[in-house]
Amino acid sequence: MFCSTRKAGTALLAAASCLLGAASAFTNPVRRPGGSDPFIAYSGDGYYYMMSTSWTNLQLARSKTIEGLKTASKKVVYSTTEPSRCCNVWAPEIHYLDGNWYIYYTAGNAGNLDGQNMHVLKGGPNAWDDYTYAGQLTNSWSIDGSVIRFNGWGNYMAYSCFHGVQYQSTCLQKLGDDNVSLTGSISVISQPSESWERSGTPVQEGPVALYYGGKTYIVYSANYCWTPDYCLATLEWDGRTDPMRPGAWKKSNGCVFSKANGHYGTGHNSFFQSPDGSQTWNVYHATSNANGACDDSRYAMVQVLGTNSDGSPNFGTPLPFSANIAEPSQ
Repeated sequence: MFCSTRKAGTALLAAASCLLGAASAFTNPVRRPGGSDPFIAYSGDGYYYMMSTSWTNLQLARSKTIEGLKTASKKVVYSTTEPSRCCNVWAPEIHYLDGNWYIYYTAGNAGNLDGQNMHVLKGGPNAWDDYTYAGQLTNSWSIDGSVIRFNGWGNYMAYSCFHGVQYQSTCLQKLGDDNVSLTGSISVISQPSESWERSGTPVQEGPVALYYGGKTYIVYSANYCWTPDYCLATLEWDGRTDPMRPGAWKKSNGCVFSKANGHYGTGHNSFFQSPDGSQTWNVYHATSNANGACDDSRYAMVQVLGTNSDGSPNFGTPLPFSANIAEPSQ
């Protein structure tokens, strides 16, 4: 049994809880191997739905507990032999929008990574329904698309791309009303300009929304994934001005979540809410390779966020495999 407490500003963060029984707990990793780019969504039907990079197709698993995701059967929801999008299938995310579920993902050709673009599947009102290919979202190199909701501004797609810049940067574009297209101009809202996000090569990728303490953040992965320094950092929206404006965003002063306890390359994450809405959980991948890794050896980890004294999220540090963690609050 693992039980720890630590200070997060003046607030007490219980990242791993003492438990009355093992039945209410889970341990990490929740997927190993094959845990790259993990994404978990909780649905009103009582299931957690999980996806991760499977390289050749799109697979969906579900369970009513986090522990159960370890052994849950994976359902192939899509594959294709179409040469332009058959292969190098990365970073799938499942989102519920306007009454239907959508899966956004990256794919390209078999020969190289030059043709990587973002694509979308459309499902039905239940996440376990069948999905059909709905289209290609981009026409120039772009990866890791994720839906960001801005009150008063609508829904956008954040992704990693080269759009008039030298290095992989965080780009933003309006999501169409149909949820299967992007409209309008592309804005590069942040670039890897700081020394702490330039290990290996300057990189910003894997952007994902975090709504916490009444504020909207984009959490992204910094540094090259083949280094142990791959980490999470944040962009905080000012909450007032056009989110397409780079000046509307404030970058964190360094990584907010990075290597610890034998876990390296801790990045490309996602978030989900506990069933009762009281907790925000961080889902991320890591590797045990001290040199870093960007292949299928990466595993998926899950742990709860804490809160700093100013109300901002406290990511803590990656927990050891020995930690027994309470299942999300019901």
